[in-house]
Amino acid sequence: MNLDDLVERLRTAGGDSSDVEVKSAAGGLPQSLTSTLSALANLPGGGTIILGLDEATGFRPVPLTDPQKLKQGIAGKARSFTPPVRITVEDGVVEGMPVVVAHVHECDPSAKPCRVTGSGTAYLRGYDGDFELSALEEQAFLAARQPPLFDRAPVDGATRDDLDSHLVEGFLRSVRERDPHGLGRFRDSAELLRRAGVTTSDGTPTVAGLLSLGVHPQEWFPRFLIQASAEPLPNDPAGSRARNQATITGPIPLMLDEALAWARRTFDTAIVSASDGTVHDEPAFPLIAFREIIANALVHRDLDHWSAGMAVEVRLRRDRLIVSNPGGLYGITVERLGREAVTSARNARLVAICQHVRTPDGGARVIEALASGLPIVTRTLAEAGLPPAHYIDAGIRFTVLLRRAASTTRPGVDLNQTELRVYDALATGARTVAELQGQLNLTAPNIRKALRELRRGGLIEQHGGRGRTTTYCRPTD
Repeated sequence: MNLDDLVERLRTAGGDSSDVEVKSAAGGLPQSLTSTLSALANLPGGGTIILGLDEATGFRPVPLTDPQKLKQGIAGKARSFTPPVRITVEDGVVEGMPVVVAHVHECDPSAKPCRVTGSGTAYLRGYDGDFELSALEEQAFLAARQPPLFDRAPVDGATRDDLDSHLVEGFLRSVRERDPHGLGRFRDSAELLRRAGVTTSDGTPTVAGLLSLGVHPQEWFPRFLIQASAEPLPNDPAGSRARNQATITGPIPLMLDEALAWARRTFDTAIVSASDGTVHDEPAFPLIAFREIIANALVHRDLDHWSAGMAVEVRLRRDRLIVSNPGGLYGITVERLGREAVTSARNARLVAICQHVRTPDGGARVIEALASGLPIVTRTLAEAGLPPAHYIDAGIRFTVLLRRAASTTRPGVDLNQTELRVYDALATGARTVAELQGQLNLTAPNIRKALRELRRGGLIEQHGGRGRTTTYCRPTD
């Protein structure tokens, strides 16, 4: 993607993406680049940093005092990591103004996580910024160097009685109907379950068998569950932290049903008239898309020891829906998701079992394993007039982000010329009204009016007052 297309993508999305970080850098090299360089080096495929664009004002190019110094600074900072971050730095131009573009290469998986040499801290990229890795999460990078086989292990203490008889009967029936000459040719049910990986040779359920067909898998895996909640609404009681909070447990098919029930209760719903005169409810996000995303999260989540304390998380915000699970993509990249008929399974045995498992009400199978799920997500979102899903593979965590609208009104994109002049003047540090007056040759009333609008939009901060000198500055870049 060329630079112009990349900037257009950022403006359409209304913010940074998981693999692109934008900084104005009008006041010099931002300190926050330390965490960004580490996070992008740990990100599958790496990422890009653009210096010279101001996100708060619609990715508008801003004057850079010394682009060459910025290039030298980011190259020097890249050497302060273990292993050193590999970058390719080049000049760019956006709307006739110079910017600095640094392509951050992914760290070799055998050397991850990439750490700040001085502190030993490593960072990971998330949908809402960079965050410090915990010691437990760092174990995930070490575990990723080996093929995942955790779904095949026997569950100590579990017996055949811990499998749900109705789910097992449905599984056996489906296998014999759909694969009569393969796995279904084994007429003895115990042998079929063993060969399918549901149990071991002595009848002990495996991890995959218990998660997909168990009576209550959480007896052994307390955090193999879905933690769902929605952001409070404006008319909710003061102090509300969340609404419709739910902890969803059970085997995978039951959790899938319960997650859909939660979505029906929680998603905003519009009453829509069809062309044939019928009236129906239309949820904010298509339930079919939500089902596919949740099914993927449950079946493909990591099952290693490091992730045993982590749940699949569903967070409904006012403008977006976030579904996240431990474990990154396995055997495929984000760029190929939903575009090619490629199937790749972190938990191959669990996937194979879930192909034959139906939800408790006798509904659809949990998954088809035909690489058809994400194309369904893409199609149903488009039919609903919503933007495409945004997929974020952070290596040890996978996140799906659905947005309500293709673009949102962002504070700062409609500033007038006076407000832009004042905003740009604060790029290099704090100023008083008097200093701005002398620098910009504007009247004090006009400057104060511009400052009020900038504060209202959250673009600047005010410090001092009450007997102290009042200054204005932009938030730390």
